[in-house]
Amino acid sequence: MLERLSSVEEKYEELNKLLADPEVVTDHTKVQQYAKEQSVMREVVELAREYREVIKEISDLRDMLRSESDPDILSLAKDEHATLEGKKEEAEERLRMALVPKDPNDDKNVIIEIRAGTGGEEAGLFASNLYRMYSRLAQRLNWNLEIIDSNSTGIGGLKEITFQVRGDQAYSKLKHESGVHRVQRVPTTESSGRIHTSAATVAVLPEAEEVDVEINQEDLQIDIYHASGHGGQNVQ
Repeated sequence: MLERLSSVEEKYEELNKLLADPEVVTDHTKVQQYAKEQSVMREVVELAREYREVIKEISDLRDMLRSESDPDILSLAKDEHATLEGKKEEAEERLRMALVPKDPNDDKNVIIEIRAGTGGEEAGLFASNLYRMYSRLAQRLNWNLEIIDSNSTGIGGLKEITFQVRGDQAYSKLKHESGVHRVQRVPTTESSGRIHTSAATVAVLPEAEEVDVEINQEDLQIDIYHASGHGGQNVQ
């Protein structure tokens, strides 16, 4: 694991140098690419530094235990050693989790679509509740939310709504929201107090990246056709 950590740290420092290179700074595409690569590695690098610091503290403490003879100090040092061993195990586990390959879409922005399902007007109100929940989450995490399209009901609900969320690890945090959401409650539209079950579907898609496509003119085939009718008139 340490060899892999060293490789990640070397790559991280290399990206630091590239981002400070004047030639790279003027190239927006490269800056964006290198910054994104570095952000993926940042957590691993920070955890690796914490892990190495704990290992160093354990090593220093063991050296002291070998040379110390005072019983009180030895007792305190042994307690500290046990604490540090616990920190080491925790740091190792966090590092293993951080080194697991991540979903390449995790850092992308997302497009979310909410559709009211079964339940009539109450389903529309539930869909509206879901939208408010996601919009408040976006505010809390300093994400940008923009409505693309919406279709409301007459009582403040939503038949459907599509919106974009832009922010750090938006897809990573929202991708598991996809699916059918259900709620059981006494709706405001129910006068007799009966419990209704309503549903809404949520689709979460990573935002597609813009790609420049070059088309070779030699690959194009252009066909021109003319048509005419009786009397020479044009046919549309």
